[in-house]
Order: sequence, then C-alpha cells, then structure tokens
Amino acid sequence: MKNLPLIQQMGIRAVLATVAVVFSAGSHAQEWPAKPMRVVIPFAAGSVSEAIFRVMAPAVETRLGQRFVIESKPGADGHIGVGEVIRSPADGYTLLLAPTANFAVTPHMFKNLGFDPLTALDPISLLADAPLLAVVGTNVPAKNLKEMVDYVRASPGKYNYGSPGSGSPAHLAGAGFSQMAGNGMVYIPYKGTVPMITAMLSGDVQIAFPTLTGIIGQLKAGKLRAIAVLARQRMTEVPDVPTSAESGYPQFTGGNWWVLAAPHGTTPRIIDRLYNEFKTSLGDADVRKRINELGHIPIGYSPSETMTYLRSESARYKTIVEAGKITAE
Repeated sequence: MKNLPLIQQMGIRAVLATVAVVFSAGSHAQEWPAKPMRVVIPFAAGSVSEAIFRVMAPAVETRLGQRFVIESKPGADGHIGVGEVIRSPADGYTLLLAPTANFAVTPHMFKNLGFDPLTALDPISLLADAPLLAVVGTNVPAKNLKEMVDYVRASPGKYNYGSPGSGSPAHLAGAGFSQMAGNGMVYIPYKGTVPMITAMLSGDVQIAFPTLTGIIGQLKAGKLRAIAVLARQRMTEVPDVPTSAESGYPQFTGGNWWVLAAPHGTTPRIIDRLYNEFKTSLGDADVRKRINELGHIPIGYSPSETMTYLRSESARYKTIVEAGKITAE
C-alpha cells in the first residue's frame, strides 16, 4: 500500500474499516445469548404461568446454552411488571410472560395506563391457553348455555355471575354472557377463585367462568356442573362438556392465555430464534402432556400469528368493556 497514491491508500483504509465494523457487529450479534435471560412474570411467585414456563424452559436452555431467570413483579394488576419490561433494553435479555388481561383487557379499563402493550412489546409466541368453562351451581336447572340464556332472559336480575377479580378474563366472559342474555345478570366480584367457588357452593352465585384448574375438584365431586367450554375444541380432561360453538354460540369464547414477548425493537433474529426454540419444546409429547395436566392447551403461535390474535382479542374485549361500561376498580 506504501507505493499507492495517498488518496488510494485512504480509500482502501476506509473500505477495510467498514468491513471490520460490519464483521464486528455480526460477530457480536451471533454471541446472543451471552448471559442468562430474565423472564418477568407480572404476578406473585408460584403462579400457573411460572409452572408452564418451567415445563418448557429446560430444553430451550440446553439449546441456547443459557438459562432463564424468572422474576415475579406483582402489583397494579400486572402493570408494574409489564411496564418494567417495556422500559428495558431491547437486547433479548429481558422478556415478559403475561396473560390475557395485560394484553387485551385492562388496557381498555385504565385511562392513564401510559403504554399500549400491542405497540410497546414485540410478541414471540402465544405459548398456552387455558379455556374458560361456563360453570353453574347444582341448584341451577340449566343443562347447557342456551337454557341458561333463556332462564336469564325470563327472570332479569334473578341470576348472579361471579369472577375471581374485576378485569380478569372470567369477569369479561361473565359480562359478555350477561350482554348476550339481555344484560339481565348481577355481577359479584371476589378476591380470588376460592371465595368465588365458596359463593357458588352456597348458592349466592349461579354461574361463573373459571379455568379448569381451579374447579376440577368440585366438578369431579358433583358439587358444580360445567355446561360449556368457551373454546373451539373440547378439552381432553372434560370430554363430555360441549364447546360454546356446539351450544350455538361460536363467538362466545374466552381463555387465560399466556404470551411471551420482548421490548419493542428487539432484533427480529432474536425473536425468531426464541420462537423456534419454544415451538420445538412444545412439540415434545411429554411437555404437551404436562401442560395439559396444568389445565392448559399448548399453542405455539408464530410472532405474526400471535400479533394477529392479540389485535383480534383486544378488539373483542374492548367491545365488551365499552358495552358494559366496565372500569378499573
């Protein structure tokens, strides 16, 4: 290079410098993940979402060569944990595992939330879904959804529906059912599934829409009766319970699903890698069996499929929230 004119030397150096930068950036990108990844769950430790994630995680950790560190960040209906992830660097080392309410329900109930989860987060995959069930007390004569709708229409104000918390999918399912039945029901909120079930057993609440996990014992004991699964397919754990579609209400669906997401702007290559690894994990028969035992259906939507689903669910719940004038309490 010494014998070349100065201008040519400068040009060659510039090209070499550019190549070095590109190569360096590429090698750094390939290093991900170079350290453990933090997974924030916006609820107290020991939740079913944590159990589901721990079923899938080991195989993914082995293939990635790094482990996941689960952090529970409860508070403000999950918004504290969600907000922390949104404010984190979009580097693939902070992820969020959050449910239906945080993506599709409470954003329509809080006027000053400060963020839109559908634009502030990049979905990786909808991992699993726990369909809701329409469950009635043994003192309720209805044997299916249509009969229950007819009873409510015939006696406005006579029947109560409960939920384990305002803003939960169970609450919105109850509100949607009441709207479907002519807004003839009274809503009674409870602080958790256990007190709600107690109210059903005593006859204070006639219908509720829990997931299977919380009421499987009462169903087996004949103390409560499931009249529909709010999904498009029956559940293997309760094969004799028809779906809402089979009952004549195909649009009446609901579930507590879980989405893995990253801060908006995370490199698509990282998003795709995580999706493919979790999809592979969900393809394992033992993993799927263990998720089923937790009362959930393994899903594994792609990032684009997950975003499409989130937008659809958000729009559906927004309609229910606005029609019922439901606000955060």
